[in-house]
This record gives sequence, structure tokens and C-alpha cells, in this order.
Amino acid sequence: MLRFCPTPGLGGRSRARVVAVAATLALAGCGLVGPSSPTAHTPATSATSALSGKLTVFAAASLKTTFTMLGQQFEAANPGTTVRFSFDGSATLVTQIQQGAPVDVFASADTNNMDKLGDAALGRQNFATNTLEIVVPPDNPANITSFADLAKPGIKLVICAPEVPCGAATKQVADAAGLMLNPVSLEQSVTDVLGKVSSGEADAGVVYLTDVKGGGGSVKGIKFPEASGAVNTYPIAVIKGSKNPDLAQAFVAYLLGDSGHQVLADAGFGEP
Repeated sequence: MLRFCPTPGLGGRSRARVVAVAATLALAGCGLVGPSSPTAHTPATSATSALSGKLTVFAAASLKTTFTMLGQQFEAANPGTTVRFSFDGSATLVTQIQQGAPVDVFASADTNNMDKLGDAALGRQNFATNTLEIVVPPDNPANITSFADLAKPGIKLVICAPEVPCGAATKQVADAAGLMLNPVSLEQSVTDVLGKVSSGEADAGVVYLTDVKGGGGSVKGIKFPEASGAVNTYPIAVIKGSKNPDLAQAFVAYLLGDSGHQVLADAGFGEP
């Protein structure tokens, strides 16, 4: 059963070893394996040995739809396992991990927040990229057509706070374009930005391409060329001290395999 929890706990120990895990994820001696270049996609490991227990995964808010689906697939492929997720802004999740929140795997929407964990992030791998996109209500009441339009007086703009990956990327684009943005609200997660635009509380926001796609008919996306200067790379890692490291490694391997790649691609994520 797939469950969500704001402050997840861990339960049980792995009673069996993982049959096959990508070599780049091996945590030799439980030491740090540094970042490496992306590897070719490998077939997802089938459940030929009995993995079991609970897994707690902290993941960036922009990964909610894809990771929920992957969690369900992983549980189906490994009966006896339960994957529990906590989705939030990457900066918020890092703070929780640093304060001792029990977690097995962390997936960030940028490399900077993963960097903050240092040696606690084991087997770190980049698995996807994402690009910013302007989001407006379906009728686009403020007639937004470009990134420069977001700086016009009277625009009710909502963006992520600068410590959040989508906010840092937005600031990078604005600085490069020489624009001064004046948002009416700074949010702690990209899903909060999307929610305010879809509800009509804001004229426009800046989110990721995948969020616009996932929003369906509730929002309209506007691509802008400046976004190419701030593409976010998503890393994932097993967290040092995980009480179920075998299961954690297996989940990461599944994400990096063909099944994970397909789910991410269908959602609009790019290659790392």
C-alpha cells in the first residue's frame, strides 16, 4: 500500500539482499560514492528475491506524480514492501534530514540542495532535468506572452522563494535578463505556485514544464527562450543511516532503470 506522511518513520529491516543493483550505486563499506556522469538506462530489476519492509522517500514537490506512480510499480514488483513518501520543497526536506528526520532516500530538484547533505548522501546519481515555464490561468487575464511581461506593473506574480530550486532558477533567469520581478508571494514549493495560479489568485507564476503538463486544463503554459539558461538537474541518493539500505538501493536502481526512465519521460522530464 502506498502512503504519504509529512514526518515519516521507518519500520523493519531488510531480510534479504538485492539481487542486482547498478554498479554506480554500490555503497562500498557504506562510504560516500561521489557524483558521476549519467549511465545508460538498464532494465528494472525484477523481484526474484524477497525484498521486504518499509521505505521512506523524501522527494521534491515537482516529483509527486511521477514518484507516486513509481512507488506503486515498485511495490507491485516487490510484494512485501511499502514505499512512503514526503513531498515538499527541496530546501525544506534538506532541513528535515539535517534535523534527524528518519529517511532512506532523498530526491532533490537541484544539485545545490543535495550538496548541503555532504557525506550523508550516498551513491548520489543525477536522474532527470527540468525546465522552467510560465504558467497562467486558462484565459490568461493579464495577457502574458513573454518572460519580460512578468515584470510589468500590476501583474500578480507568484514564484518560488529563492532557496527553493524553482525560485533559484527563476532568479537566475531574471538576473541574466536584467529584469526586476515583484512577486506578490514567494512560495516554498512549486506546487504551491501552481495552486495559486490554477485557483485564479495570481495572474502568472513560474514553475516547471512538468508541472504545467500535470496541471492539465486548469492552467496554460507559456514557454520562454530564457529558460534554457537555468535548467535544473535532479539528483537522488540513499541517506546515510538508512535502516533499510538494501531496499533503498533497490528503489534507486528501479528509478534509474527502464521503468523509471519511461515514467519520467512521459511526465516531460529530460535526460540528466
